[in-house]
Amino acid sequence: MQLIGKNIAILLDTAYQEMEVWYPFYRFQEAGAKCVFVAAEAGKVYLSKVGYPAVAHLSYDAVSADDFDGVVVPGGYAPDHIRRHAKANQFVKDMDVQGKLVASICHGPWVLCSADVLRGRRATCFFAIKDDVVNAGALYEDAEVVVDRNLVTSRKPEDLPAFCRASINVLVESPVLTA
Repeated sequence: MQLIGKNIAILLDTAYQEMEVWYPFYRFQEAGAKCVFVAAEAGKVYLSKVGYPAVAHLSYDAVSADDFDGVVVPGGYAPDHIRRHAKANQFVKDMDVQGKLVASICHGPWVLCSADVLRGRRATCFFAIKDDVVNAGALYEDAEVVVDRNLVTSRKPEDLPAFCRASINVLVESPVLTA
């Protein structure tokens, strides 16, 4: 129960990659964290790439980085929709500025590009968006997980065990900075 008292936001939108949402959701809960789904509209059902539903608990309008210890940005096609919301990008940016966990997998770093948190940071991603991540200023590494202070990134669903272990470690070990 390493994460008792920790609050984690998991961002959602249409066509999310189901394993990259549900695996961290249950893994972090298993470790004691409270996980909530955050999206453009609270109460709306968002479907995964294969049609698996997830209901957003909160909207971007209702969240503040002050209320969370970490944010997870999953992959699939959802990040292309998430990044269109300025408040989603600002939430991720604020989490990073406060030194809180910013964890992103697969296509999720598209949101990190839009939130401008990659400049000068080590990161990985799904190979198809490598150019986007590099052009956003990241130092790309092809590895199952890359940790740069509070930033945790991974490439694909097969990397989820390492991604969750590293994210939990950041939540437990890293001091939380306040803005």
